[in-house]
Amino acid sequence: MRHFLMTIFLTSTAGTVFASDLPNPVLPSDFPALNAETVALGRQLFYDPVLSGNDNIACATCHHPALGTGDAMSLSIGEGGLGLGRMREVVNGNAPKARIPRNAPALFNLGAREFSTMFHDGRVQLSRDAMYGIAMPEGRTLERPLASALAAQNILPILSHDEMAGHPGENPIADAIEADEIHGPNGAWQQITNKVEAIEEYRMAFDWIIGKDTPLHITDIGNALSQFITYEFRATDSPFDQYLSGKEDALNPEQMAGMELFYGEANCASCHSGKFQTDHGFHAIGLPQFGPGKDDAYADAGRGLITGKDDDKYRFRTPSLRNVTLSGPYGHNGAYSDLEAMVRHHLDPFEGLGNYDRRQAALHALGEDTHDWDPMEDLAEVLRIAMAAEIAPVDLNETEISQLMSFLRALEDPVSRNGRLGVPDRVPSDLPLDPIADPS
Repeated sequence: MRHFLMTIFLTSTAGTVFASDLPNPVLPSDFPALNAETVALGRQLFYDPVLSGNDNIACATCHHPALGTGDAMSLSIGEGGLGLGRMREVVNGNAPKARIPRNAPALFNLGAREFSTMFHDGRVQLSRDAMYGIAMPEGRTLERPLASALAAQNILPILSHDEMAGHPGENPIADAIEADEIHGPNGAWQQITNKVEAIEEYRMAFDWIIGKDTPLHITDIGNALSQFITYEFRATDSPFDQYLSGKEDALNPEQMAGMELFYGEANCASCHSGKFQTDHGFHAIGLPQFGPGKDDAYADAGRGLITGKDDDKYRFRTPSLRNVTLSGPYGHNGAYSDLEAMVRHHLDPFEGLGNYDRRQAALHALGEDTHDWDPMEDLAEVLRIAMAAEIAPVDLNETEISQLMSFLRALEDPVSRNGRLGVPDRVPSDLPLDPIADPS
């Protein structure tokens, strides 16, 4: 039966889905080869606050496996916060600067070879025209080659005042960043590297990888983090994966109907295509805007800020949908905490924007002066967002929406749910780890 479906076509009341519409199964060759020692080292670095300017925030703080490799918030609190997820609180009174303007994206499968673009706006991207083949933001040009775009992405949040570096006057790293001193022996990257290298346990671990007499460089840290993320958060054994690999009963009838909608009438696969349900492109879908924004006080023109092209305004990178049921809130700014609400927005972006329920946003309380909702009070800005939207409305009934949701649940890989190695008991710096439990 399975081979008949794959070689002929799938038919249901939702329409017809041809075998050519379905992606090929994910193969081991779709991921790079990994080194066990490097993966183990990257795990320690991922959870260690030593990479932050004030020794108080780790990569895992906003990308924790207990919270779907995010932090379960629409917009994170980075530097200046204490706690994990919804329990995180501002402790140094630096609001509203503490709110990160975009949602912390999920990390599932980012280490796969085809992921050549990072961040919601694609500001890190493989490029033959860039130094060492990876385009970086202005002032963040690479000093040495890196193994992947993911490795390059890893060494940027540590340079953000609001994410991990801290603010000027709080530590030498933050001061160097404020002075645009990023590169060289006294630059911020090297200062962070020196903190790691000064810990004997880290230096000994790197000795096995780069050699005992080789000075540590920030690229070594980026590569180690990349190898860990690639191993830990690989999500390729979902029921859908099993179905593509030939297991006839991997999907139940509801999920099968949802798959046919996804790759057919619902038009989801026009953007969420390929093995990981992403075309790696940029699209404007009319999401409501809130928070501090990225330009002009509160606006966020997305990809347009990188390319300078009007056609790219309000476009954001298509995310993979693997483990999408675990990784909300959804959208470049986490506009929707509920996955079904996000699906319904896709079906009618204009309706979703015009009647957006602000209770969908998961935001920490930062006081009354944050102006989070100023963009939605600006009719001109709302109209610009609406006019940029490029998704045509799709009419699905309630049964079909339920079937589509069932298929999205079939993209969940239980093995990757909490990571393959999990959270370490301690890190070499002996700084405190983020608490795993989140009462939310």
